[in-house]
Amino acid sequence: MSRLPRTVIALGVVSFFTDFSSEMIYPLLPVFLSTVLGAGALALGVVEGVAESTAALLKVLSGVWTDKISRRKPFIVAGYGLAGLVRPLIGLAQAWPLVLALRFTDRIGKGLRTSPRDALIADVTNPAQRGAAYGLHRAMDHAGAVVGPLAATALMGLAGLPMRTVFLLAAVPAAVVMAVIFLSVKEHPRAAEPAEVQDKPRSTWRDLSVGYKRYLGILLLFTLGNSTDAFLLLRLSNAGVATVWIPALWAVHHAVKMLAAYLFGRVSDRLGYRRMIAVGWIVYALVYFGFAKVNSTAGLIAIFLGYGLYFGLTEPAEKALVSRLVPADLRGTAFGWYHGVIGLGALPASLLFGLVWHSFGAAAAFNLGAGLALAAAALLASLKLEVSNARH
Repeated sequence: MSRLPRTVIALGVVSFFTDFSSEMIYPLLPVFLSTVLGAGALALGVVEGVAESTAALLKVLSGVWTDKISRRKPFIVAGYGLAGLVRPLIGLAQAWPLVLALRFTDRIGKGLRTSPRDALIADVTNPAQRGAAYGLHRAMDHAGAVVGPLAATALMGLAGLPMRTVFLLAAVPAAVVMAVIFLSVKEHPRAAEPAEVQDKPRSTWRDLSVGYKRYLGILLLFTLGNSTDAFLLLRLSNAGVATVWIPALWAVHHAVKMLAAYLFGRVSDRLGYRRMIAVGWIVYALVYFGFAKVNSTAGLIAIFLGYGLYFGLTEPAEKALVSRLVPADLRGTAFGWYHGVIGLGALPASLLFGLVWHSFGAAAAFNLGAGLALAAAALLASLKLEVSNARH
């Protein structure tokens, strides 16, 4: 297998330092809001709900926009730059509405950059290596999610720095991000489009194929059973895992995701993206069935760590499959709707899971998630998909 393009490697480094920066802050954000700013759970819910909904909507819009102007890098620069600029300013906030404004702006940045970035990875990568490319990118992203919390812990626990100072220091890896983007991320030269395509640019929902829309429908079904991982952590806590060990388990979980994404991303190029996704969804179902049936602390910890395999099986393969199902001039639009479906489906998924847990117990909620995952895997296996050959 030939070496991945320099731009793919650079974008992996960008994601590493971005998550390094963000994960210095976000695991501490609930504590900061409650103990420093005196805000409650409702304020946290408003902050996170507005932030994530904003990101989901803008991922769709930026995907359409990047196809209309046939450019990727301006969105990447603006998205990472905006987020890196405002994120550390949370350390200066004196009231929770300012945190809301900063998180809102941060998520605008994420929404601007995500779909164009994923489209650029496909633009510069040989189709036979896209699983490996997305696998490397996700592995670097998860690596940053391991390092960030550990850095924050060291700065607070060993260096004795206050929480606000740690937030401000998150500007350092954010500055590295911008340097890497300007120096190493290169726009892919786009081939000249036929005259009829130039006159009528395609970048709307109507232009996407029926097969791709059906794939998104199946993905939405799975997403409705894919609630926030906070419920897994709550289940671990209820089973007797001490609170002090939860961050350590979270870090190890991200380490498993990192290794799995790198390995299975490469494997997916040989075994097929749809097959890898279906296997990943089955693994997800087994994890949720395990969380419904197993009650021992050691057993639940083992299952939770195995949960990281699901991410490695699905994240690179899902993105590589998106890139194969649409022509190049619709790639940004396709990634926009892919991210939008996942983002907008996350809120009802967590509400549904929480309602079932409250009404019928944890086992019923986890069994529901597992059942939806198995149903989605079966539908995906039976779906007929046509691979686009246009400017593939």
